[in-house]
Amino acid sequence: MSTSLTGLSVGSIAPEFELNDQHGAKVSLSSFKGSKNVVVLFIPFAFTGTCTGELCAIRDDLSAFQNDDVQVLAISCDSQFTQKMFAEKEGYKFPVLADFWPHGAVAKAFQIFNEDRGCAMRGTFIIDKSGVIRWAVVNGLGDARNNGDYKAAIAAL
Repeated sequence: MSTSLTGLSVGSIAPEFELNDQHGAKVSLSSFKGSKNVVVLFIPFAFTGTCTGELCAIRDDLSAFQNDDVQVLAISCDSQFTQKMFAEKEGYKFPVLADFWPHGAVAKAFQIFNEDRGCAMRGTFIIDKSGVIRWAVVNGLGDARNNGDYKAAIAAL
């Protein structure tokens, strides 16, 4: 069963999750409730050209995506150890979370898991401080995101 390119709808409550970041620390969506908006970026695979390019663009303009009011969380179905090497190699200063086991559970909860490929689709969800999805877009596996689109959505919160 392949997932459509829709994902969860704007106005939906974002599913709670707790995943390990690249350092093995637990990161939960609920830990930001009431204090920060969250930009959840699903990437298909670490170390691939498009995914690396997207996260490097965020790294290079991090203050537009992560500040006192907003937290960036990147998620893929790769293992914590892969995420650690990926984040260290590229110098990411935001959590890179492992949706590894149960494999793709968070991507499935957000309705963007691609069963045929075993990875998350390229989904972006902006979640407000109350846990509601305020903006969402899901791109195909090879279709890069437009950072300007979700920078504008963050600014509108």
